[in-house]
Amino acid sequence: MKKKILKIFSVAGIVMIMLSCFSMTVFANAGAGGGGSGDVAGAIENTWNTASEQIKQVVDNVVFPVIDLILAVFFFAKLGLAYFDYRKSGHFEWTAPAVLFACLVFTLTAPLYIWGIIGM
Repeated sequence: MKKKILKIFSVAGIVMIMLSCFSMTVFANAGAGGGGSGDVAGAIENTWNTASEQIKQVVDNVVFPVIDLILAVFFFAKLGLAYFDYRKSGHFEWTAPAVLFACLVFTLTAPLYIWGIIGM
């Protein structure tokens, strides 16, 4: 009985996924131009133009600060570990802190120029 219910739910799930995949063209056909012109490319382009500013805002205000925070924590942790290794061995290893610092500077300044490179 449980296998039969599981099979029914999995078939229903696949049908729902297929419906959601093909519904984009149906909505584009009904909504583009008001008269069902069938301009799918135009509907997708309009959607992209509308959403691109929101994508930029989310990436600039959420994604880059999270990456910056993670890199800053790793940089200071690696700097501390390198200092403790220096106290133990007398040799300071600069490579890992320098790479993390370069990545941190890159991600801190990326919102200034990344959209020009991508072309958005």
